[in-house]
Amino acid sequence: MTEASQPRWLLLIHQIPPDPSYLRVKVGRRLQALGAVPVKNSVYVLPRSEPALEDLQWVRREIVAGGGDASVCEARFVEGLSDERVEALFDAAREADYETLAREARRLQGALRPARRRPAATTERTSASLLRLRKRLGEVAAIDFFGAPGRGAVEGILAAVEGSLRAGATDTRSPNAAPLGPVRGRIWVTRAGVHVDRIASAWLIRRFIDPEARFKLVRGRDYSPQEAELRFDMFEADFTHEGEECTFEVLLRRFAISDAALRHLAEIVHDVDLKDSKFSRPEAAGLDRLVAGIAMRHKDDEPRLAEGGLVFEALYEYFKRKR
Repeated sequence: MTEASQPRWLLLIHQIPPDPSYLRVKVGRRLQALGAVPVKNSVYVLPRSEPALEDLQWVRREIVAGGGDASVCEARFVEGLSDERVEALFDAAREADYETLAREARRLQGALRPARRRPAATTERTSASLLRLRKRLGEVAAIDFFGAPGRGAVEGILAAVEGSLRAGATDTRSPNAAPLGPVRGRIWVTRAGVHVDRIASAWLIRRFIDPEARFKLVRGRDYSPQEAELRFDMFEADFTHEGEECTFEVLLRRFAISDAALRHLAEIVHDVDLKDSKFSRPEAAGLDRLVAGIAMRHKDDEPRLAEGGLVFEALYEYFKRKR
């Protein structure tokens, strides 16, 4: 059997009796936690893998033990539903999860903005809420099988909250830190699954900060940096969101890059990444869709960085010439 004809999906087809009533709720929650999405009434789908098969087999056993009936099968869509349409169902489900997280993260961020000096209890509560949101984000990301674009916005807001919590501390990354000097030939580490801020920041690094930069894409939060590596736009990075600034803006400030064209780019990247309409740039909606299209075209990060870099190079040239 050729790779193209291999089944890509696992289906759970079930019938659940009306009694006991809790069984339907229990099964629904289990399937939601696994990231399965419905394609028909009582038909749920997951991308085919050994862990997914085992998970669905356990769900089937629960259904049968509760007096229902269920089957698990491998599937390949031939007519009607297409693979692309099924992937879109997964993306829509995860995008809804990310939007919920983003709303909660913005509320947390908004509560921090007015106070420059906060009581220790407020900082502790905010830190605890931040950890809970980070945990939930990790759970959603684990079932984000096709890279829905909304994760970047949530990461950006949470990083901004972390930056606000650090703002009062003495830190080399504080807004009053002296501009940094030249950097050459370093390994720049960021989280895999790059989107707008990481793509833009990588372009900025290689174009204006470190022409010999090499990039390393890692899983993120659990990564232990090696000596001489610089991290950007990830948890506890050397360069990441600070206060209300996205990573692109932080890099411009920390390396004292004063370029009017880059300032235009920074405002657009900010509006796309944080989705707070701070600058209300009309170009933001177009760039958002363009970067989302690049992410859809390329599952791997290297081509995303390459193609996205061309986009930012063209935008930079436009604003450089437009006086």
